[in-house]
Order: sequence, then structure tokens, then C-alpha cells
Amino acid sequence: MKIGISLIAVLFTTSFISGQKTEVVSPHLDKFQNIREFYITPDENEAYFTVQSPGQDLSQIVYVKNKKWKDPILLPFCDGYSYLEPFLSNDGKRLYFASDRPKYESEMKKSDFDIWYVERENRNEKWSKPINMGPNVNSENNEFYPTLSDNNNLYFTMEAKSGLGKDDIYYCKWNGKEYSQPVLLNNNINSDGYEFNAFISKDENILIYTKYNAKDGLGSGDLYLAKKDNSGEWQKAQNMGNSINTKYMEYCPFYNNQTGTLYFTSRRNSLTPNKFKSLEDFQGYISSGENGLSKIYKTVIKL
Repeated sequence: MKIGISLIAVLFTTSFISGQKTEVVSPHLDKFQNIREFYITPDENEAYFTVQSPGQDLSQIVYVKNKKWKDPILLPFCDGYSYLEPFLSNDGKRLYFASDRPKYESEMKKSDFDIWYVERENRNEKWSKPINMGPNVNSENNEFYPTLSDNNNLYFTMEAKSGLGKDDIYYCKWNGKEYSQPVLLNNNINSDGYEFNAFISKDENILIYTKYNAKDGLGSGDLYLAKKDNSGEWQKAQNMGNSINTKYMEYCPFYNNQTGTLYFTSRRNSLTPNKFKSLEDFQGYISSGENGLSKIYKTVIKL
């Protein structure tokens, strides 16, 4: 039986991982010490991601138009609080994110992290002020990393005593008017450890997320993929393999179904001792490529 399970896992992994190239989204983004999370529209005309301070204690969301990676723009509602993990609705009119901004404008003190959104009429219009998702989604706990399927069901990470572990994956079902209370995904997804940063496919049949220090992992955080069976239940998640994962942290997945491109954040490090010709040579080497800082990578795979 163990042999059968192992064979299934190997076939699962090799069925969509086969010698693909993994590379940074753009070397122009090396000017940021830490960047993470990524959303790009199907036509690739808009991209959103998070930039962070060196200690990752302050986060802001920026966007890029028409792949002009040299010229990212800070979103206008970003202020002295943290904003991260952007996800755009299918119609492009609502941008979801996590923030520790106060729940009420009359307050100044930071809140726990909640899921928020801003709205616009179209791409040429300005974003609204941030709107809290409300008590059906948010709680006194931290909520992170919102992603939505085509039917607007919302998947996210929550730190809660109701979970199986430290961080777990939940979803809220949309009934056309409002969201249900959060539902904890089963133990084929969650465990007594850390599960977070889940991306849900448009048809709600594939989930990609990070498991931290898992027994079958390569080290630190790895990306895992789970599919639903014919009855609509989540099957056991499988490690996505060493073509994507490393001994370093991989997290924040996003899949563009139009191009078959998986985007994710990694802190991988391939720096090795070298003899440098100059200080400029040294600085160029440590600031580019896989240098241990959070960077956004991409690879083409078939899911």
C-alpha cells in the first residue's frame, strides 16, 4: 500500500513538473529589498505586488501597467499602516488585500490584520477608500491572503483557535448577497502545523498553498497542490517538487490560467564565494538573482 501511495505522489508531481525554467519576473524589481505576492490580469496589462521594508515590518502595495517594471506606482490609499497580498476580482473592479489599518476612521491605533477591498468603476477610474469585509469574514484574529474563485467564494488564511494548527486555510461561501461564516478546510489541506497563502483556481478545483516545515518538504516553506475528487472533497495535498521548491521559503502562489504561468515568492539563495574585481562588482552580484531576499519568480506549468 505504501508503494502505491508513493507511486501516486510521483505521478502527481511529474504530470505537471517537467524541466520548466524558473526565473524572476523582472530584474528591474531588484531595486526593492523585499517584494512578495503577485497578481497579474489575464491580459497582463496590470500587475499588483507588495514591497516591504528591510525588516518586513512595513508593507505597501504597488502596481505596474503594461509590464513597465521600471515604473511601479504606489496605490493611493496606502498610508502609515501595512497593506499587502493584493488580489483583483474577475471583473477588475474590486481589489482585495490584507491590512492592519484601524477598522474605523475615528481610530488611529493599528488593528489586527483584516481583509479589506477597494472599488472602481473601470480601469481608468480611481480606487475608493478601503472597505472592511465585515464580521462574516473578519474576526479578532488575523486574516490574510484573500483569493477568489469565479463564483466569488473567498479563500484566506486565519490564525484562530478553531483551526487544526497555528495558521490554517479557510473559505467563506458567497450566496449572492453575503458571505457565510468561515469554514475550515479538511485535514487533507490543514494540519497541526502552519498552512497559509492559499491560491484557489477559478473553477475552485485546485488549491496551491504553503506548508511550513512539513515532513515531506524540502525545508522551510514549500508549495503544495491539492485537487478535488469527484465528490467535491479535497484530496491529500502533494508537494510540488524540487523544480519549484527549495530548502528555502516558497510562498504566495498565483496562477495565470491564460498563460499557464505560476508566480510565487521565494527567499532562495544561490550566492557562492567569489573573488570580486571591485565594490561595484560585489554589489551587483549580491543584489541580483537568488540572493536570499524575497523575490517574485515565475515558471510555466500545466495544472
